[in-house]
Amino acid sequence: MAFRGWKRLLLLGTQNTFAKAWRSRRGGPSLRWKRCCHWSAGKSLDPEVRAFLEENTEVTSSGHLTPEIRLRLLTPRCRFWREKPDLWPYGDPFWAIYWPGGQALSRYILDNPCVVKGRSVLDLGSGCGATAIAAVMSGASQVLANDIDPIAGTAMILNCELNHLNPFPITIKNIINSEAGNWDLIVLGDMFYDEQLADDLHHWLRKCIRMQQTEVLIGDPGRYQFLSHSIRSHLHKVIEYSLPEYTRQENNGLTSSIVWSYQPSNSLEDC
Repeated sequence: MAFRGWKRLLLLGTQNTFAKAWRSRRGGPSLRWKRCCHWSAGKSLDPEVRAFLEENTEVTSSGHLTPEIRLRLLTPRCRFWREKPDLWPYGDPFWAIYWPGGQALSRYILDNPCVVKGRSVLDLGSGCGATAIAAVMSGASQVLANDIDPIAGTAMILNCELNHLNPFPITIKNIINSEAGNWDLIVLGDMFYDEQLADDLHHWLRKCIRMQQTEVLIGDPGRYQFLSHSIRSHLHKVIEYSLPEYTRQENNGLTSSIVWSYQPSNSLEDC
């Protein structure tokens, strides 16, 4: 099965390997900005990993909602778009796709910098790091990117370099279900592709709001697992974007992506 094959499985909601990884890698008891960072400005990258990613991804700024941001992604011109997934030497490169929910979040932040300006931001399930990059570009005071794939951390640093930014802190711990961190804003896109993971997110995000008064923005193009989950009743639509034709073609015909504000009506309940 080529790259597009397992990408399609994730879009259809039948790929749960990554969701199991999120559920199994629980976070520690307390997360601090400095202690949880596996990458930070000035940290050198594994030269072999860097060379592999540079050789097997394409730098692009077209076909998505944020042409201001340059990213290393897997595209039809890349070797592994056609190769069998087991030939990729690292974990499945979900980070190498600029998913529609992340695109909507990034576009919204770039167009509305007041959302992040002077605030601390956690980009949960950061992937390629585009939304974290958008937050830095828009004046966030602190940005922490989180993804459980260590190769995603390397890719994020490369993407920071492409956009002439100092790398932001990155953690590869699974912080879902950990102690609620003191962030002003949590952003997450395309994370609701598995029911149990969605349940965990619902519980943890509600706890962050109750304990830290954190604001939460969610990006999703309307996948069934998201719209059918109970969290849907706690969401308020912020804005909807029409997806570029290339993104539509690569996401099984999804035509738009929405930014939602997560506002649980009973956020004061015990979590």
